[in-house]
Amino acid sequence: MTQDTWTIGELAAGTGLPVKTLRYYSDSGLLPVAGRSTGGHRRYGPEAWERIRLIRRLRALETPIATITQVVTGECSLGELVATELESVQERLVELRWRQATLESLHECTSEERLRRLEVLSRVQRLPQARRTLTDHWYRELSAALPKRRLDSMIAMLAPEPPQDPVPATALAYAELHLLISTPSFTRWTQDHDEEMNDGPAFYAEIDEAAALTVASLAQGLPPGPGDAVNAFVSAHARARRESDTPAFRAYLHGLVSRSSGFDPRLERYWALVGTATGGRVLNMTVAHRWLTDGLSMSIAGHAPSTSQGPSSGKPATGHEGQRKG
Repeated sequence: MTQDTWTIGELAAGTGLPVKTLRYYSDSGLLPVAGRSTGGHRRYGPEAWERIRLIRRLRALETPIATITQVVTGECSLGELVATELESVQERLVELRWRQATLESLHECTSEERLRRLEVLSRVQRLPQARRTLTDHWYRELSAALPKRRLDSMIAMLAPEPPQDPVPATALAYAELHLLISTPSFTRWTQDHDEEMNDGPAFYAEIDEAAALTVASLAQGLPPGPGDAVNAFVSAHARARRESDTPAFRAYLHGLVSRSSGFDPRLERYWALVGTATGGRVLNMTVAHRWLTDGLSMSIAGHAPSTSQGPSSGKPATGHEGQRKG
């Protein structure tokens, strides 16, 4: 007659596991008890063998007992367990790569520089919090009057995700971003809003078109000059002010954007650090700003840029246009 139940000792002998371990599994609910002997001892059915094999395989992957219990009790599937564990391992690998890049950055510099880097790099060892610090800062700084989609896209550029596989230079650059925003003298992005600007979403859509054309021109290595990017930029501002695209308006607009914070060296450094931290995936917007401003100057066709001449309607203008195209 085929045996249909086994004692814990028989399971131990057949699996090579200590009785103490099997008893722990049983007490934890991992091994189902098929019944008890006349003496009150627990006996286990055929499913115990397969359950033990599953437990041993998961333990070989260093899966915690509590997690294994969730699988065998049906609280989560084996597929869900694998996905969760894989995500956890990937997060841990990012943390280890970040730590490696941090240590290499500290190792490769002079002793005088090492203390400074240590202070800077210590700001970004908790990566999720480091990203939130940047994000929160720029949500405070940028105008809430911006259309949500544009605001979110700017935040995504200004507060990028930490590099997943950093080298010393990218780790240090990402940390330097946090140092800059914590500096009291760091220029605040203006939060004023031109209430006379009509049809805001349409204005920003045109500015985005000008920005896209500028990025494409830079990617092709084209020098600044008259063209579609400049025309789109001027058109957006002229339409918003109910002005015509004339040499006088272009001269006025050139003076306006030339004074904007796009040329602030601290913001220029911030964008350069973003570029380093992201491996060049985010354009240095002060480079784009300067390219577009130079192109605007060249498009005036012999009219010298004027910083005093305003639009023909005489409406006052705010000083944040250059930032809007960021």
